[in-house]
Amino acid sequence: MADTSISDGAPQPADIRWAGTWLQRHGLGDGPPTPLLTARLAVRGRVRVLDSVLQAVLIIAASLAQVAALPKPADRSVPVLVLSVLVVVLLLARALLDAWVRRVDRRAGAALARRATHSMQPGLWTLLGWPYVVLAGATFAGAFALGVSALAVAEGIARHAAVVLLVAVTGVALGVALQLREILARPVVAEDEASLTADVVMRIEDARESAVPTVLWSLPVVLLFGFMSGWWNAASMAFVVLGALAFIAVRVRAPSCAATARQAVGLR
Repeated sequence: MADTSISDGAPQPADIRWAGTWLQRHGLGDGPPTPLLTARLAVRGRVRVLDSVLQAVLIIAASLAQVAALPKPADRSVPVLVLSVLVVVLLLARALLDAWVRRVDRRAGAALARRATHSMQPGLWTLLGWPYVVLAGATFAGAFALGVSALAVAEGIARHAAVVLLVAVTGVALGVALQLREILARPVVAEDEASLTADVVMRIEDARESAVPTVLWSLPVVLLFGFMSGWWNAASMAFVVLGALAFIAVRVRAPSCAATARQAVGLR
């Protein structure tokens, strides 16, 4: 990639070190990272941190929506409505983070010495691969199943908590769908095969981080554990343990981002 910076300020030393480590980890060269690559990686790192904050806000808000109904059992619709509005706000915040990444990528593309035309636009299956697709599908199916089963058999505050859980899980699902749509729509920013490979690696990392939100493992236990019968509590704990084990197995056994990117670039 070209060595032209996309901003007036010089890259931060910590960002440069992180970009160099990223290149070495993926086997993309031992040379110093360019300012363009450094800027693209830096914004992604900051967005991931802020996304973790948004997930924490969702967990806290869902917990407050649950306990807010305890003093007034007859007025449980208001906390659910407030949570639904907050979910929309969090989705808008996530969209702003995606727009930030897209803006930096576009500025990087405009700063390239030459902008090569690449016919490839990696699809979802290329970015995730079947292990991550299966893991994501099973995670969402498990979270929704726990919520629906609790809603079907619970009463009182437990039923209210099940509604809160389903609202939160639906919000997470919408957020993931919007993130993946944004990743698929991003233009390729590359001027040669090396920068094209780096671009695809970043896409794969973004897609894999987005597709399996670990917040789904926390929500059922945080909201309903102790309010439900023994079989449901056991199922929710099994969901956490099996989900974590499956996630570790997929991270260990699935092809690396760099290997997947090289294969995709080689087959374009």
